[in-house]
Amino acid sequence: MQTVSNNTLKQTLYYRDIPVLIYNIQYPAFNSTCSEKAAEAVSENYAALARSKEEYCKAVLYPQAVESARYIQSNYPPFHSYEFDMTYNITLNMGCLTSLYTEQYSYMGGAHGSTVRQSDTWDFTTGNKVQLGDFYPHDRLFREKIQRWIEQQVSIRLKTEPATYFDDYAKLVQNTFNPDSFYLSPGGVVIYFQQYDIAPYATGLPEFVLPVLPGFEPLFTRK
Repeated sequence: MQTVSNNTLKQTLYYRDIPVLIYNIQYPAFNSTCSEKAAEAVSENYAALARSKEEYCKAVLYPQAVESARYIQSNYPPFHSYEFDMTYNITLNMGCLTSLYTEQYSYMGGAHGSTVRQSDTWDFTTGNKVQLGDFYPHDRLFREKIQRWIEQQVSIRLKTEPATYFDDYAKLVQNTFNPDSFYLSPGGVVIYFQQYDIAPYATGLPEFVLPVLPGFEPLFTRK
C-alpha cells in the first residue's frame, strides 16, 4: 500500500511592484510497503516534473508576463496576473497499484485559462507505469472497441444535452483518442479527452467510465 505526502513550489513574481506571475505547483511523494525503491523512483518522477514546471514559469511565462505588463501604464487599467497551477488527484490507491492525474492550469489573459491533464498508473512492485493495454491482455482490438463505445456514449449524451459535443465528434474521437489518457477509479477505467478535443470549452474535459462487461472487464477488476 502507498502513503502520499504533498509538496508545493509556489511564488509570486513581480515587475515594478506589479505581481505579473503567480505559480503554485503541487506534487506527490510516496512511501510504499511494496517497494521503497520503486516509491523513491516514482516520487523523483514527480519532483522532477515540478522542477521543470517551475523553470518553465521563470524562464518562459515570466518574460511573457513582463512584456504584457510593460504596456500597462501605471497599472491602469489593472494588469491581470498570469497564473500557473499544477494540482494532482489520487484516483485509486489499492494494494501495489496507484493511479492519479495532474492538471496544469494556465491563465495568460483573455476570457479564461486552459487546463491540460496528464495521468499515470503505477505498479509499486516494479516502479513501472501500467499501460491501458495491460488491462486487456487478450484483446488486440480493445482500442477500437473503446472508441466505438465512446461514440455511442456521446450520442446518448447529446440527446439530453444538445450542443455539448462537436458535430463531428465521431471523427474527432478517432483522431484524438490517446491510450495514455486514462486513470483508474473504484468504478473502473476512466478515459478522458483534453479541452476542445471532442467538445467545446464549456463541456470541460469529457470523461467516460468503461463498462465492466463479460469478456471486456479490465484485468484489475477480475476476481
